[in-house]
Amino acid sequence: MTMYVAGEWRGAAGAEEIRNPYDGEVVGVVPVATAADAELAVTAAVEGAAAMRALSGFERAEILRKAADAIERDVEELARTIALEVGKPLVEARGEAARIAPLLRISAAEGARMHGETVPVDSAANGAGRLAFTIRQPCGVVVAISPFNYPALLVAHKIGPALAAGNAVVLKPARQTPLTALLLTRTLLEAGLPENALQCITGPGSELGRVLCADPRVRKISFTGSTAVGEEITRVAGVKRLSLELGANCPLIVLPDADLERVAEATASGGYVNAGQVCISVQRVLVAREVYADFVDVLTPLVEGLRTGHPLDEQTGLGPVISEAEAIRVEQTIRDAVDAGATLVTGGERNGAVVSPSIIGDVDPSLAISRSELFGPAVSLTPVSGIEEAIALANDSDYGLGAGLFTSNLESALRFATEVDCGSIQINSSPLWRSDPMPYGGLKGSGIGKEGPSSAIEEMTELKTVVFHRG
Repeated sequence: MTMYVAGEWRGAAGAEEIRNPYDGEVVGVVPVATAADAELAVTAAVEGAAAMRALSGFERAEILRKAADAIERDVEELARTIALEVGKPLVEARGEAARIAPLLRISAAEGARMHGETVPVDSAANGAGRLAFTIRQPCGVVVAISPFNYPALLVAHKIGPALAAGNAVVLKPARQTPLTALLLTRTLLEAGLPENALQCITGPGSELGRVLCADPRVRKISFTGSTAVGEEITRVAGVKRLSLELGANCPLIVLPDADLERVAEATASGGYVNAGQVCISVQRVLVAREVYADFVDVLTPLVEGLRTGHPLDEQTGLGPVISEAEAIRVEQTIRDAVDAGATLVTGGERNGAVVSPSIIGDVDPSLAISRSELFGPAVSLTPVSGIEEAIALANDSDYGLGAGLFTSNLESALRFATEVDCGSIQINSSPLWRSDPMPYGGLKGSGIGKEGPSSAIEEMTELKTVVFHRG
């Protein structure tokens, strides 16, 4: 397979295999781009930005709508590509693939109604007789760096709003999962996108990312990944607009009045979807002591019922993590927690890149499994004395992406909503819940900026103020 740079599908000096993390099967071969390829991509994107800015909002929206129609027709191909390169179960891959067409249509609609507002300058002493208003224009060149865990959804959340707003995009997908991004790139080009409006460059982020992010011709960077890489981007980017969606260790609070069956179901999905490789997955569950034992009893059979297997097997409920090295890291984190006094309720085994779905009980909040981002199929349980302690522990984190609470008490829900420092607050749901139109992004070490088409378009455009004076 080739990458798309400077108006053509091309190879590079080197190439590498993309393998299914479940069994190591080769599912594709892609170019390994160099710094020179990255510079060429930005140069082409500068031309693409001029072409995109010349299009009307209607024309940009039409391109995105045509691409959405094409994706909808071939949604099964997209789903299989996701499943094979990520290793996620096909049923989950279908769910991801089904969100792409609506997301592009929402982006198209938001881009078409991009607008400014009037400014009441005559409220100032020197403003009489003048008319002022704001208008939005595209940033120009947007660099989009996407992660491996949702190779279609998180690509679409970046390039859909960027293109809708009239920008050109240099897309650098995760090295482990470039096939989905290349498929989406081809679809958008076939829908009528100007040839230089989108570049998709494959290869090592450590080399390509630095070149792309440091280039002064790039006006906007949208990155999803680790906090460590996000911090590095801020050091090399210079004067640019940044959206950084980084790490997390999302808490879920369970109060005594919660419906434990409902909480257990939310935990079993929120903690183990995509093998726990979701920024907003349930990682630490803070359970009221009065119901802790009952909750463990309800949750355990649900987790033990998750079947591991090949991602294309319709019966598979849990796939591998992205690599055996990552699986070893997750296994070791679980083992360290148990060695420190936590209880292994279930799971903890590893076979290659597959880690069995795990529950670790009686977790001291100071342990790594509670404080760091696990990104694996394990949930830690910590008993708490009530809402006061639960909120304190929820906030005792370097991260602040998402949090959930189960309760029937309105006062507790309001306290949780106002006192917990996270970008997304879910009442009677797990932090995993997300609707694509909503603003999405974290506080503290979880990043800066917001995704969601409307929010992303605002961050991918520049605001200008225009003032008319009497002649």
